[in-house]
Amino acid sequence: MLTSGDVVDLDLGLSQGREAGFRHPAVVVSAQRILSAEPSVVCVVPLTSTVRGFHSEPTIEPDDHNGLSARSSAQCQHLRAVSTARIVSTRGNVGAGTLAQIRETIATMLDIT
Repeated sequence: MLTSGDVVDLDLGLSQGREAGFRHPAVVVSAQRILSAEPSVVCVVPLTSTVRGFHSEPTIEPDDHNGLSARSSAQCQHLRAVSTARIVSTRGNVGAGTLAQIRETIATMLDIT
């Protein structure tokens, strides 16, 4: 079962424009109460190893818990819902603090803070 904050590898297929595509890591941001019901679609934020310092892209340092091999940015501006069938594997989990930072960034972007 998925957990909020999991770092997963997704098969996103061909991209359009500037969206994430192909095989890509992402953070699961769906609420745990939703994930506990084992939905067929979850909300994710793609990760990129290109760190640009944008306010919409919190930085995540690699560690033993998240399974990342490089410093990454969570592309909150690319929040998307994906089928769980797109999840290829789970690397680890970003932890409560980083997940809260990602969710706060999403809330700011959507003007719901």
